[in-house]
Formats: sequence, C-alpha cells, structure tokens
Amino acid sequence: MGKIKIVVMFVMALAIACGCDDSLENSIQLYSVEMQIDLPEDVQGVALSNERYEFKNVSTGRSATFSSAEDIKVTVGLYDVTFTAEAEMPNGTVSTVKAFTQSVQVTGNNVVVELKAYSSMESDDLVIAEVFFTGTLQSSGNQYLGDGYVKLYNNTDHVVYADGITLFESKFTTTQKYDYDPDIMDTAMTVQALYTVPGNGTDHPLQPGEYLTLADVAIDHRTANPNSFDLSGADFEWYDVSTSPSHLDIDNPEVPNLDKWYCYTLSFWVLHNRGFKAFGIARIPIDKEEYLADYWYTYDYVMVLEAGTFPMSQSAYKLPNKWIVDVVNCSVAAKYAWNVCDPSLDMGWTYCGTIDQDKTRYFHSVRRKMLYLNDDGNPVLKDTNNSTEDFNPYCIASEIEIQGTAVDANGTLCTTRTYDGVTPME
Repeated sequence: MGKIKIVVMFVMALAIACGCDDSLENSIQLYSVEMQIDLPEDVQGVALSNERYEFKNVSTGRSATFSSAEDIKVTVGLYDVTFTAEAEMPNGTVSTVKAFTQSVQVTGNNVVVELKAYSSMESDDLVIAEVFFTGTLQSSGNQYLGDGYVKLYNNTDHVVYADGITLFESKFTTTQKYDYDPDIMDTAMTVQALYTVPGNGTDHPLQPGEYLTLADVAIDHRTANPNSFDLSGADFEWYDVSTSPSHLDIDNPEVPNLDKWYCYTLSFWVLHNRGFKAFGIARIPIDKEEYLADYWYTYDYVMVLEAGTFPMSQSAYKLPNKWIVDVVNCSVAAKYAWNVCDPSLDMGWTYCGTIDQDKTRYFHSVRRKMLYLNDDGNPVLKDTNNSTEDFNPYCIASEIEIQGTAVDANGTLCTTRTYDGVTPME
C-alpha cells in the first residue's frame, strides 16, 4: 500500500453568535493532527482529485465537510472520519477512493489517525433492495412473527443468476462493541446464519430490474394476522428443522427452500426484529462441506458489566470479505456503537427505530434509494457501499404498499405506492 501523510490543523472554534469575548476567541489554541492514508495498490502514483473530508461529531450528530485538509477546523470532540477522492486511472476510467474510521478523539494532544483506503467499483451483481425485519402487530398490539423478508434486486443491465447467492446475518451486533481477538474484520465478517439459493448456475435468472424475494415463512400471513400480508408468492423461504417441539418452523411445500448452510439457533431463525445486526449477501466459491470445515473462527474478548469484568471466548463462522457482494448495517440511534464489517463493505448504517424497542418500528423496513428510472422504466438504485447514504430508513414495507394491507395495529390500510419508500409512483 502507498502511504500519504496529511497534517490537519484542528481548532477549538467558538461560534461568534454566542457573544463570547473576543479575547477568549483569540486565545484559542490550535492542535495539529497527523492523518496517514494508506492508498490501495491500484491507485499508487495516480493523482487524486475532488478530495472530501467529513468529520461527524459522535456526540452531536453534526457533520462538517471540507474539500481540502488544510481547511479543516473542528471543535474538540469524538469524530467519525470519512475520506473520499477520485483517481483517474491510466485506462481513462475514474476510480473512487474511500477511507473511514470511527471514534477519533480530538483533544489537546497530537493525534495520529491512520486510514486504510480502498477503491470502490460498481457492483456487477445483485444488491439488497430491502430488509423487512420489524414484523407486524396483531390487533391486540402483540408482535407477530414470521412475515420478515429480504428483497434482492438486479441493478445491472444484464441477466444475473441468483444461483449460489448466500443470505447471511452478522454474529456481532451494531449496539455492542468489543475488542475481539484476533481482529479479522479487515479480511472477513463474523456470521451466524447462512442460507443459499440452490441451483446449478443458470436455474434462477434474474432480468434487469427484477426482484428476488427471500421470505422467512412463505405463507399468507393474513390467515393468522389480518394486519399482515401474503408471502406465499415469494421466490424462496428459509426453513429450519427445529429441535424444540414448542418452537417449530413452518414449511410451505409450494415455495422452494434456501439451502441451509449454518445457523446458530436450535429452533428457527428470524431476522433480528430491532435491527441490531448487519445483513448481507455473498457468493461462496467453495462447497458447503469445505466451508463448514475450514472457516470456523474462535475469538476472545472482555465483557465489562456493573457486576465486574468477565473474559469471554466464543466461536462463529467467518466469511471472507472478498466473497461478500453487499452488506447493510442496521441499528438504532440510541444504541448504535459501531459497524460490524470492514468499511470497504459498508461505511454507514440505517434503521427502523430511533430508540431501543421503538413501538413505532413495526410495519416498516429499510429500502434502497432510487436514483432514477432508466430507458426501460426500471429503477436504478443507489449503491455506494454506505447504508446511511444508500437506504431510506423507516419506510412502509414494499409488500404492504403492493398489497394495500395494514400499516398499524388498528388495521389502517396503506394507500400509497413508492419505488423506494419515499419516491412516489406516478
């Protein structure tokens, strides 16, 4: 990796509007922070342009953006730092260079920030268009389980085969950050559920602009909960043979099952209904037996509780980053701690609730933003590997819009249709 060093001057800036004494403002001390950006090999020796530095204050949520390192001035605080730039490659193409790090403490001392940059390339595969993890409510106000789903989308201009695409959920949560040892995040994700689309490579073609629906339970859920919707037309469902007689899964024989590679639960898997996980898709280039034998990951960490400090050791499967096609980190603002994947996979996060156990989250999903309709009338969805920028949070689920079903426990019917939860269909 090539390395560039940028010295950035930070200032404890006070707003003039606060009416502070000029002498106090003039006494502000400047602090220099050395930023070291490791550039990827493919852009070494290539001039960078359109540099952009974003400093998001973790405490206030406010962001400041600068086009030059020399212009950066921020107050003392805790920051998430994002760097982007463009590199014109020798072949005439333009590559976007990105880097990201969290929890940079700017204090009165000199700070060295190391950013590992990577080049982003347009995806030529499926993307996650929607994750509906919150579920619906019964008229009693009780939560209803089983109607979760994930929608994939062919955002390309050619046929993409869904055969072999693996849906997964992260092991780590976005609401609890630990120092896991060994730390493998720059090379792999730690996962706890993997379900794969079966096929021989060309059995499940997806045309440009087509969706693929992966359902938890592919039945008409309105039979059990009139406030839910019909998933019997899903393309696939994930099914688990439960070892708990009181917690059995439901299998619709009319809808093909995903091939279960692994899941942590002894009963059945449901999407984390508060969205404290990352969900993703991958293409694993080896067979199931080899993967299960060779990719087990054991890690240690220290759990700190009011009752004391407890050394912990756990295991899960690891999924190499180079196999991962798309990831979306989910959380809630009141509990968000970090992203559970490398920034090259996702630099942001999205949500369906602002506080833990938000009662308004039900009936909502996260949906990828539409940029425009192409000449064929198909939506072109935004994909920058930043879920904060790419997804509309807290949207009425698309299946609720399509079927005109309930949007709340009172049974109020949905009367709107959108492309992405925000952009209306005309």
